[in-house]
Amino acid sequence: MYTQEGFDDEGRRDDERMHSMADTTETGLPRAVAIAWGMQEVPQRGPNRGLSHERIVAAAIEIADAEGLSAVTMQAVAKSLGFTTMSLYRYVSSKEELLQLMQDAAVISPEKLKLPPTWQEALRAWAGWIREAYRAHPWVLQLPRGQVAVLMPNSVRAADLGLQALRDLPLSHFEKVGIILVVSQHVAATVELEQNLAAEGEVRITAEGVEVLKEVITAERFPHLVPVMEAGGYVAGAPEADRQDEGVDPEYDLGLDLIIAGLERRIPLGS
Repeated sequence: MYTQEGFDDEGRRDDERMHSMADTTETGLPRAVAIAWGMQEVPQRGPNRGLSHERIVAAAIEIADAEGLSAVTMQAVAKSLGFTTMSLYRYVSSKEELLQLMQDAAVISPEKLKLPPTWQEALRAWAGWIREAYRAHPWVLQLPRGQVAVLMPNSVRAADLGLQALRDLPLSHFEKVGIILVVSQHVAATVELEQNLAAEGEVRITAEGVEVLKEVITAERFPHLVPVMEAGGYVAGAPEADRQDEGVDPEYDLGLDLIIAGLERRIPLGS
C-alpha cells in the first residue's frame, strides 16, 4: 500500500523496499549482523539528537513486549522515540532488519555462565536458560530462526555455551551442533505450547460433554487413545483429569530426559 508517490506505508522508497530483503555490507555479511556486532558505522549525515541502533531496538522490543509483534512498525517505533519514520531508515534499512536485531537483543546471553560439572546437568541448565529467555519475550518465537539469526552475537554466545556443556563428550562437532539444535527446538516448542494454552484460557468440559465426546471417540475407532482419555490424561478440562495442573513442565522435563537418555546410550560408558 502506498501513501504517497514512491513511498510505501512504512515510509520506504521503492528501491529500499525491493532491496531490503538482501541488504548486505561490502563483505557480504547481512547488515543486521554487522550492526549487531558493532561493525556498521553510525550515520554521520543529518540530525542525530541521540538516536542510535540500540535505542531503536530497545524501543521496538518495548512495543513488542507490551502489545505483541504485530504492533511493531517503523512508524510506531519512530513515534515512541519522537522521531520521523524516515529518520529510522538512516539506521535500519527495513522492518525485517529491525526484527532481526530485536530477535537477537531480546535473548541476551550471559557473558559468563558457570555450568554444572556433569554434561547432563550442564545441558539441562543451558536448556533452562534458553527457556527463560523465550518466556521473557515469547514473540521471539514468531520470528524465523535461520542463517542470519545464528550469526548474531547472542546466538553465537548461546551456541558456545551449549557446546561448552557438551565439551567432554566423545562426539563430532557436527553431532554436538545437532544436539543443541534438538534441545533448543524442544525448548521452543514447549514455550510456544505454554503460550498458546495461556492465550486460550481454561477449558472446562462437563461430565455431559465428556459423554458426548465418547460417542464419537470410541474404543473401536481409537483403541489406544481411549484408555488415556478415560484416565484423564488427554482432555485437561475433563472431570477425570485430577492431576495437579503443572502446565507443560512434565512434558518439558520428559523431553529433556529422553534426549539425555538417548545420548547416554549413544556415547561410550564412562564418558
